This record gives sequence, structure tokens and C-alpha cells, in this order.
Amino acid sequence: ATIMTIYTWVAKGAWFALGYPYDFITVPVWIPSAMLLDLSYWATRRNKHAAILIGGTLVGLSLPLFNMINLLTIRDPLEMAFKYPRPTLPPYMTPIEPQVGKFYNSPVALGAGAGAVLSVPIAALGAKLNTW
Repeated sequence: ATIMTIYTWVAKGAWFALGYPYDFITVPVWIPSAMLLDLSYWATRRNKHAAILIGGTLVGLSLPLFNMINLLTIRDPLEMAFKYPRPTLPPYMTPIEPQVGKFYNSPVALGAGAGAVLSVPIAALGAKLNTW
């Protein structure tokens, strides 16, 4: 939980350094749920099944609850999306249209397809012949 918290704080700082507002990204709340997990482990350490049931229930219920409260503190994502539009992509990152159907009648594609289909049964037959 501590590592994830630090990691998300670093990520939040990186976005802030890029010029986005401080409340653009929320940091997930991990530590209280981890403390509940530790507490439930301590309370049920003699019974593994109880530890799993009680600890899993506490974390499963508390993690979303803490994070829902946390999400109330950030700005409206839709408003942010219009205020901070994505920059245009550089030329080397622009997607290239796929060449659909270009190799439809190609003998190379036919050979590759046949090789892909036939290689498995031929290899299986070879193994069978070698091992009787």
C-alpha cells in the first residue's frame, strides 16, 4: 500500500509538472484498507479461512468506499477534457491505415497460411512416428 501510494503521488507530481492542475488526477487511497487488512489478519491469525473471509470483505468494501470519497475532491473529468485537449500527435506517431485485402490472392500469403495450418498436425505426426 505504501509503495502504491508513493508511486501514484509521483505520477500525480509528473502530471502537475506537465502543466495540468493539481486536482486533475486523484491518488488512490490504499493505506487505510491495508491497515484494516493487517488488523483482520492480527485478529484472525489462528484461522486462515476467517482471515481470508474477514480481511477480503473489509478490503473489498473499504477500498471502493475510501476511493469514492476521494473522487469527490477532483474536478469534473469532462470539463477538464475540454479545457486541456490532447495535443496533436507528431508525424512519427500518426497511425497508418491498414492495407486490408492487399495480399488476398498472394501466393506468399497462401503458403504462409497453409504452413501455419499444416505445421501442427505434421509435427504431431512426426512425434508419433518417432515414438511409435
